[in-house]
Amino acid sequence: MLGHYRMNIVDDIFRRANPSSTALIDGEISLSFSELQAEVELFSEQLKRLATASAMDAKPRIGLFWQEGFRYVICALGILRAGACFVPIAPELSKKERLALAEKTALHAIVTEPSTVPDNPDSPPSPIVTNSLDAAFRSFLPTSPAPFSENAFAALNPAFIRFSSGTTGESKGVILSHQTLLDRISSANDGLAIEPSDRIFWILPMAHHFAVSIVLYLWRGATTVLCNSHLAEEMLASATATNASVIYGAPFHYRLLAAAQNPPPWHSLRLAVSTACALPPETANSFSEKFGIPLTQGLGIIEAGLPILNTANAASKPGSIGRPLPKFSCKILPSSDSCTTTPSTGELCIKGPGIFDAYLSPWKTRAEVCEDGWFRTGDLVERDADGDLFLVGRSKSVINVGGLKCFPEEIEAVLDSHPSVLRSKVSARNHPQYGSIPTAEIVPADPASPPSKTELSKLCQQNLARYKIPVVFSFVNSIALTASGKIKRP
Repeated sequence: MLGHYRMNIVDDIFRRANPSSTALIDGEISLSFSELQAEVELFSEQLKRLATASAMDAKPRIGLFWQEGFRYVICALGILRAGACFVPIAPELSKKERLALAEKTALHAIVTEPSTVPDNPDSPPSPIVTNSLDAAFRSFLPTSPAPFSENAFAALNPAFIRFSSGTTGESKGVILSHQTLLDRISSANDGLAIEPSDRIFWILPMAHHFAVSIVLYLWRGATTVLCNSHLAEEMLASATATNASVIYGAPFHYRLLAAAQNPPPWHSLRLAVSTACALPPETANSFSEKFGIPLTQGLGIIEAGLPILNTANAASKPGSIGRPLPKFSCKILPSSDSCTTTPSTGELCIKGPGIFDAYLSPWKTRAEVCEDGWFRTGDLVERDADGDLFLVGRSKSVINVGGLKCFPEEIEAVLDSHPSVLRSKVSARNHPQYGSIPTAEIVPADPASPPSKTELSKLCQQNLARYKIPVVFSFVNSIALTASGKIKRP
């Protein structure tokens, strides 16, 4: 039955927190931990009643399709508190991608804002009303059996399912249990050292970075300051007005902040962490010169959380991701994608607490994926004489667009569906602001009558999230293939 007690991270959050301390600040809205708990409890009780009435499984998967803000936090915690598995649905996904996600997860319901158009219009929404939000609960039982064992899934006590790059290509769906989530945030805090007195300035997308960040901040009893603006002046005004002490963002955000003209003094800032993609040293140096503290780079991995952080040498080695945090170990394996064969360069493997519990599709448990507990990250690194690690590339074809990841294969599948396209190849191009952007090479089915670039762009817009759409289309006579007929990639 939904809500049957097992270890629940939300219980742990509110058991530890000072009820009168501020949990969230969102513009003019401020919620204490006791106020947040009341909202979450009310939401979760209504959710449990609706799930029971809809005859859902004991461990239903409930998606959250919501914009940024404090209401997102209430809904996410409410889903977890109700004993359901939280499936974030990124707002930038196309309708086709959302439907694919629902199919892959065998989703039971979606919580949305009442004004949001449902993907399943045949299912009338039920209202969930609390003091702070009006939500719509749209239930729909999966039309076909789940592509995984429901018993094996429920046995994990799952809290989250997160897809690394949408729902197609090689994205498998990463499952985190409540216990794994607790292990992950507690080990990450060995490096971040978040305290109840901290105020963390939040600028990352919640659908991508909720688990090891906002859950951690709440678990430590700290205050999370939400900011939805990407204008440097507005971000700095909010951060300084709320005395934010920690900021956790992507290089994109730090480039914007470092370029701000005559920024206000940010005396309360003690820690600035950069994650999501490689940090250019020039961005780190510019930020440090402007705000007086080094920019600390870390390696965030959906399967492992935050296992590596540059806490020791952020000032002297801003381009380094640092060393493993105390509870983690790492080793470097030779990789055919590495430009050298030295023992200090190759694919990074990590071992430690908080490694994901299973891949959803196809189903693979942690034990099946990790050999003797070691997880192969797919990141190519170089280790210097001091033991500090530097990212040098990927052993996989993933493209990182400002911290949002996509696979060339999923974009190529869309392009190849065009009747005038014989074959396509999508690659990453370096970009000074976003790290990399996708570009596409197209072999026309008829060289004398190639598809227009406008047609191709429109096709991508209909099927892909905006950040996955190639910014350049070029027509070529051929695309190099391997002996087995696969596209050759650098």
